[in-house]
This record gives sequence, C-alpha cells and structure tokens, in this order.
Amino acid sequence: MTQPHATKVFPITTTAQVRAALLAREEIALLDVREEAPFAEAHPLFAASLPLSRLELEAWRRIPRRDTAIVVYDNGEGLAQTAAERLAGLGYSQVSLLEGGLSGWRAAGGELFRDVNVPSKAFGELVEAERHTPSLSAQEVQALLERQRHGEADVVVLDARRFDEYNTMAIPGGISVPGGELALRVRALAPDPKTQVIVNCAGRTRSIIGTQSLVNAGIPNPVSALRNGTIGWTLAGQALALGQTRRFSDGAAPSPAALAEAAKAARALADRARVGRARAEDVARWQAEAGRTTYCFDVRTPEEFEAGHLPGFTSAPGGQLVQETDVSAPVRGARIVLADGGEAGDGVRANMTASWLAQMGWPVFVRDGVAAADLSETGSVAAELPPVAEPRWVAPRQLAEWLAEAGKDDTVVLNVTPSASHLKQHIPGAWSAVRSELPALITRWPDARRFVLTCGSGLLARYAAADLVALKLDAEVRVLEGGNAGWVAAGLPTEAGEQRLASGRIDRYRRPYEGTDAPAAAMQAYLDWEFGLVAQLGRDGTHGFFVI
Repeated sequence: MTQPHATKVFPITTTAQVRAALLAREEIALLDVREEAPFAEAHPLFAASLPLSRLELEAWRRIPRRDTAIVVYDNGEGLAQTAAERLAGLGYSQVSLLEGGLSGWRAAGGELFRDVNVPSKAFGELVEAERHTPSLSAQEVQALLERQRHGEADVVVLDARRFDEYNTMAIPGGISVPGGELALRVRALAPDPKTQVIVNCAGRTRSIIGTQSLVNAGIPNPVSALRNGTIGWTLAGQALALGQTRRFSDGAAPSPAALAEAAKAARALADRARVGRARAEDVARWQAEAGRTTYCFDVRTPEEFEAGHLPGFTSAPGGQLVQETDVSAPVRGARIVLADGGEAGDGVRANMTASWLAQMGWPVFVRDGVAAADLSETGSVAAELPPVAEPRWVAPRQLAEWLAEAGKDDTVVLNVTPSASHLKQHIPGAWSAVRSELPALITRWPDARRFVLTCGSGLLARYAAADLVALKLDAEVRVLEGGNAGWVAAGLPTEAGEQRLASGRIDRYRRPYEGTDAPAAAMQAYLDWEFGLVAQLGRDGTHGFFVI
C-alpha cells in the first residue's frame, strides 16, 4: 500500500545547544510536533506546540522567516522526521532534530513542564511572588458582593478572560474586560476611587497580571485579584453564573482626563521595563530585514482591528498575547512590535502589553505616531498557505447517496476537524481522525472502496487527502466540497456525540479550568501545579524574566 521513500538526513541539535541559544537570546523555534494533549503532559519551557497534523496551516504564519533556526522533536512517535521533511519542503533551510527527542531532553537534565502556555503562567507566578500582588479569597469576594447588595459596599468585578470564556461561566455580576483593556477602561468602570476593584480569570495568571497591571498603573482604587479565579470560587462551593453578557463597551468610554492619565502611566511603565520605541520607517526596515524575525501585533480588540489596522500587522489582543506568547510568537528571541492606535492614538494597551513582554525577556517595541489615516487596511488577515494538489471532490448530496447505499461501508468518511467540533456536530457515520495518524488508521477499513475527507471548511481535508493519495491506496480518495459547513448548508442531517473517535481526543488538552464540569480534584491539582512553577523556573534556568 505504501511506497518507500528516501529519508532526508537532518542535523542533530543537543539539549545543551538549545539551552545555550536561549541563554544567548538567539532566535530559535523549538517545536513539539505531537498533538496538544501529549504536548501538555511534558515539554521544555519554551517549546511551542505545532502539531504535524496542522503544520502547513500554521508554519508560515507563526514562523515567518524561512531561515529561522528550527529544532523539531517528538517522543518517539516518528513524527519529528516527517515534520522536518515537510518544513524543508515549505522552504525552511535551518531545520534540525532534537537529539533523543523528549526523552533525550530529560536524560540531559532538561526541566520538563506540563500544561499549556507555560512561559506566561510561570511568569505570572513569579510576578505574584516578587510583587505580592494583592488578592482576596472567594469567600471574601462573596462577602463583599453580599454587602454590596445591602448597600454596604461598592465593588466591581472585572473578568480578564476572553469574552467567550466569561460567557461560559463567570462570577455573578462580573463584567467582561479582557486583560489588555483593563488599564484603559478601569477609570470609566470604577470612577469612584473608593470602589473596590476585583480582577478574575479562570485560574491565576490573567488575574495576577491584570491586577498587577492596575497596581503598576497607579489607579487610586483598592484592587485585588480573585485568588485562584473561578476555580477557587467553585472549590469554595459558590455558584458561577452562566451566559453573562456584560461587556466593558456597554458603559461610558474613558473621559479625556482619564485617558490622558492612563496613557501617561502606561508610557512610564513601558519606559521602566526598557521597551523600545519605533516609527513607521523603523518597522518597514525591520519587516524587510532578512536575518531577523519581527512579529507585528495590533493589541486592540478584534473589532477595532477589522475596522482598520496598519499594513503588515496581525490581531493579537494584549491580554491574550501576554497569556499565549508561545502560540503567537513561537520564535523565542524574535523582535516584537506592538501597535495600538485606539482613542486618539493613546497607546495605553500597547505600552501596558509591551511592559509585560519586556519583563518576559522579549525585545519589544511600541509603534509610535499611529494616526487614523495609517489604519488603512480593513478586515481580518488571511494567512498565506502552501499549495496543495487539487483533490477529487464529491458534492454533499452525492456523498449522502453513497452513504445510503446498501454497501455504505464501502465509503468511509474521515473528519479531520478538531475533535471538539466533531463532538458538537458531524456527518452521520463519520470518523474523527487526527491527520497525522491517518496512515495507520486507514488499515482499520481494509475493504473500503473510497475514503472521503472532510473538516470544517474543507481546507485541512485537502492536505489530508494529499497524504492519502501519496500512499497509493487501492481505494479512491475524495474531499467533500465545502467540508462540514457545505454538508450542513445542503440541509443534510448531522449527529453529535463521542461516536467514532478513531484518534481519541489527543488533539485537544482539556484545561481543568474550562467548562462547568471539571472535577474538584483536577482543579485543585492544577492550582497546586501553578504554585510550583516558580521553583521549576529556577531549576530550568533559561527564562530570562525580570519583574519591575
């Protein structure tokens, strides 16, 4: 069924060499090409998750410079060699394999971390340890809210997560204010300096960083983090509210005086953190620079970005950028430029975000002098994707007819969309499969006459189909026109649930703080892990963090 091919030989990079590059602040992308769930079980501090199954969809966007030093590893699954070959095929010229993979890192004495977004979470714990960020327990916040109901206290709860997380479950009465917006919006949300401000997230990091942002910005209000976030709230036996919709944008905008005060404080913080300044000509020169990676991020809300943004910038709201640096900027040591432009070009969000990224060891600059006329591009930014062979298509209704035939087992539908999406809605009879596992999985259907690949839109399915075609199967390979969305648009039936998970759910790590049904033991274990991150940072020794 498969055809042997010559294995390309790649250089080997040792754990010591990776550590040396990190300590020297050289550009390096250490890529874990397993799926997210095994990645979350154990990985080096600055490893970035870039699963082999999605490599073509993400590589050019996340690693823009083709001669970036890239080190690829797995844990013995055989994925790293394939990933290295694909990266070379995408034009990357400095690809190597980590000696011994993950077990080699461990054997060489490298520290291993679990969970996701670990650099940001570890940094948050370091901030709290060094600055003693004020916090209140769930019981204390509940008591304050109860007193407020009786007119005895004045409290505002600001939820620093993304709106969708807040909407899923939140502190009763809380307002959605994603972390990058806090310093800009707080004076409008709590104009009375005596109002107690509480900042929360699901766990600890975003509430710590959000609270410390307001402390650093010098707001006159008393401000505290909700200790341990919604996890702590739940473990205290207190009920969360579901489906809340209050946003910072529902109220008054910051006054000119408040805006000026916030802008002055944010700029002072950026200066203390040694954030660089950049003009338009600087950014243009850096973007054209061949030997250096420059990430250009617009830290405003996605809505503001789509209404108008600087050419060459991508949307990365400030709070989530600080929370997910490994996702947005997997090339450690790269240069980062932040743009804001908000109300009257205030720069509050860019300077606040930059102050944190600088403390996390990034060379970071704020684009100054942004005028409304400079925000000349609109809409979202479409990622450039590598070409893929044109597949053989099948229309949704033709597929439905095949599946309805007496010999319907002859047609196997493979759904390579994320497993979470498969659980919500999929074609009846479809199997959920991780693309990188397809060569092994298809042996489960030896009598199949045809395999039909699908995903949300059909995009990833095209790359998966090319993988199967390369195997020279006896069965034909098709791609569903329009993917799952095309099936639904055609008015065809769907089903939901955990049926036919051929790959399990390895593509998605279930965070202990997401959703409303996490076991108490898992939530407590997650908190215990976070408490230990500062000690892990010390043992690892490569982080380069500082706290102002």
